[in-house]
Amino acid sequence: MDNSVPTSAPEGTLPVDTHLSADLRTPLRSDAFELTEDEKIAGITEHFREIMQLLGLDLTDDSLAGTPRRVAKMYVQEWFRGLSPEHRPEVRLFDNRYQYQQMLVERDITLFSCCEHHFVPIIGKAHVAYLPGEHVVGLSKLNRVVQYYARRPQVQERLTRQIAEELKQTLHTDNVAVLIEADHLCVMSRGVNDTSSSTITAEYSGIFEQDAALRAEFLRMIGK
Repeated sequence: MDNSVPTSAPEGTLPVDTHLSADLRTPLRSDAFELTEDEKIAGITEHFREIMQLLGLDLTDDSLAGTPRRVAKMYVQEWFRGLSPEHRPEVRLFDNRYQYQQMLVERDITLFSCCEHHFVPIIGKAHVAYLPGEHVVGLSKLNRVVQYYARRPQVQERLTRQIAEELKQTLHTDNVAVLIEADHLCVMSRGVNDTSSSTITAEYSGIFEQDAALRAEFLRMIGK
């Protein structure tokens, strides 16, 4: 299988993740964007119908008949929409006219993702912070960056670093912190069936990496 970074993308967009270092890119084949959204939905519909048939389900039942297409649309348009570079949020910066110099924290950002090992949900919260310089960003854009990288097959470690790197490049500062706490259904609903554990990952850059007191203040502000 060819896991190289795609060389083409929808017109007017950048190929997905090429602005990230190779170790942070979501593994994609070079032909990842050859099919349209409708073609992907049609193909997944047929394959998921076959999965349901192999499980012995009766697709003539009115409750199941539409499931293959519903799942396909959910995969392409919702769960994995972050695989398409056309959904990468356009982040507009504003002049920091008010000279705000303290830490800005956006906490408890709802996070839905999908474990790339078992294709079951990851559900949690993301907390992000940065120290403004000459520019600030609209708060909703921080949420959109989190959601863009979450909405694809993921591992939490990569997701945490992808969000941090995107914010560093977008905000033109290394002074960024990201912490994610999440429940993994691959742990909770299968395997060890542990419903009490959760996973926490963090990425600290710039002054957040250097200053233990600042990290402690960030953790205090998000309730940790």
